[in-house]
Amino acid sequence: MTDILYFDTDCISSFLWVKVENLLASLYSGKMVIPQQVYDELSNPHTPHLKARVDVIIDNGDASIQSIQTGTPEFELYIKLTNSPDEGRKIIGRGEASVIALASESGGIIASNNLSDVKTYALELELRHITTGDIMIKAHKESLITEDEGNNIWSAMLEKKRKIGSASFTEYLSLHGSEEVA
Repeated sequence: MTDILYFDTDCISSFLWVKVENLLASLYSGKMVIPQQVYDELSNPHTPHLKARVDVIIDNGDASIQSIQTGTPEFELYIKLTNSPDEGRKIIGRGEASVIALASESGGIIASNNLSDVKTYALELELRHITTGDIMIKAHKESLITEDEGNNIWSAMLEKKRKIGSASFTEYLSLHGSEEVA
């Protein structure tokens, strides 16, 4: 298995919105992949600052963009997830589907906060899955942030309407802090 992380829009934008993408670079430099579909979502003309911030981490070599090539197993899975999922499953977004498809073929790690759409597929495909909260815990464990700094970042993420799982970093840390994080 590889330690490459495939970021969907909601997870990476949690860090971009509050200007702490440096934490991602410190933890995962060279191991972050942003699928082309996610990059396109971050290129929304209404939020040019998100694209500008992600371009910096790409230009620095901390992250790369990856496309899904037609005719590949990744493409087939992507089309299935976005157009014709198995019976009883709902169609999922392009960003989430691209992360799942790319990670499934490489054995990479899904970085997504979208538990309702992503977690089931991650379990089914036996993929590792992390969230913004898990990344924050890793930053704390590696002494990149204190708990107070984590709470300030968490609060700023919540103010930007990020769905990150708990009311505070302290709460998330107490619930998940003993778990192993990629």
